[in-house]
Amino acid sequence: MAVGEARQGGVDAGACAEGYSGGRGRGYPAGHPVGSGGGHQGGCACGDCPHGAREGHRRAMAAFLRRRDEFAAGQGLPASVAHSASASRQWVSEALAQSAEHVAERRRAEGLAWLTGLWRRTTAVVWAAVVLLLLGQALTAVGAGWTAARTAGLAAALIAAPALTAASWFHRAKGGVLAPVIGEDNRLSTSRTVAAAWVLFVAYAVLVLAGRLAAASRGRERDALIAGLDLARGAGVVTVLAVVCGIAVLVRRVVGLRVLGQRLQKIRADRPRAADLLTDDAGRGTFADIQYVVISGVALVFAAVRLARRPEQLPDLPWGLALVVLVSAATYLAGKYAEGGRPVILSVVRAREAGDLDGPIRTGDDIEIRGAGFVPPGAQGADRLARMVVRVGAVHVHVPLVPVPGGFRNPTDTLLTVPVPADVEPGRVEVQVVTAAGVETNRYTVDVTE
Repeated sequence: MAVGEARQGGVDAGACAEGYSGGRGRGYPAGHPVGSGGGHQGGCACGDCPHGAREGHRRAMAAFLRRRDEFAAGQGLPASVAHSASASRQWVSEALAQSAEHVAERRRAEGLAWLTGLWRRTTAVVWAAVVLLLLGQALTAVGAGWTAARTAGLAAALIAAPALTAASWFHRAKGGVLAPVIGEDNRLSTSRTVAAAWVLFVAYAVLVLAGRLAAASRGRERDALIAGLDLARGAGVVTVLAVVCGIAVLVRRVVGLRVLGQRLQKIRADRPRAADLLTDDAGRGTFADIQYVVISGVALVFAAVRLARRPEQLPDLPWGLALVVLVSAATYLAGKYAEGGRPVILSVVRAREAGDLDGPIRTGDDIEIRGAGFVPPGAQGADRLARMVVRVGAVHVHVPLVPVPGGFRNPTDTLLTVPVPADVEPGRVEVQVVTAAGVETNRYTVDVTE
């Protein structure tokens, strides 16, 4: 089954991409379910709707994995290259690279469709929170009665929700209300998310106080509410707010400078995920991020309970808990300084097959480049592995993809195997690796003989 191409520009959004069934050409393939008005449902494979983008990516990925495993088993090679191991490897690598690039296009289309539809989901979550607040206040008011504080809390939510809805609409193409917390690498930023949560909470608390002040009829009550904003009562919350906001700004600066200085490798993600808050770019859980989110979340819950119990003042976050949050923030920042590192070549040796004689490196031989950091976090996909280049003298050699069942034997994070091209002049030659993130390793000198 051939994967179709999505139609571009000037075509109605309801038009489907090229079909999958035996090259039927443009239009809906057999059995393609279409809703009223030409809308898409789960069976289409075009990039114009979330269902189609997801299905197109799924099918393209399945086709790529099937082809990779066939090549790994020695099947599917044309007779013209089957006689030569190097020619077969090069042909397989080029075929897989082209197929992987098509998968990447489908993946990016799915990510864009998902991100475009995210604003509706975030808006629904915001208004669901308002409904839950109303239900919670109604249930807790049974027996105790409805109070001015409950009215102020509900009014504050009804002010904040339309504001967040409007912001989500204006940023609907960039993730809705989550747009400010999505980093330049298209991942959810842990530092920005924590800071945004504290900003929203403090803004809600001030709105509650403003609502109570507007409804207060006695002068003594108004004076007490204004006194509730004194720094002596909200010093802990204000300190935490200042620190987490400062951390969000500083981390962005630190990461940017480390990327520009080639001390940190960054690969853009296809779309943000909730797991980004707790993991690194490779999807592995990181202690610094997890402890920062957990401790900040616990402190926010405590502050919310304090606001519910004493809605006439800013939540008086105890200094002990505030200090715990500050230590957590410092740990997170230290983790950002410590993560990453520049890729490095440790050694370059001649690759030797079983039965080969030992000898020097000659043009046409394969060399093994041993080191660390060749595959940046988040660059494990075949399309990104295919971007790796080794500079041998003045010649740029693309690292061949060597498939094995379930993955690739070459390249890996610590070992690359490339041929020495015939255009390399004998003598002392410098070898340097350029990773998928565009970061260059150190130069390593080898001797190439005739």
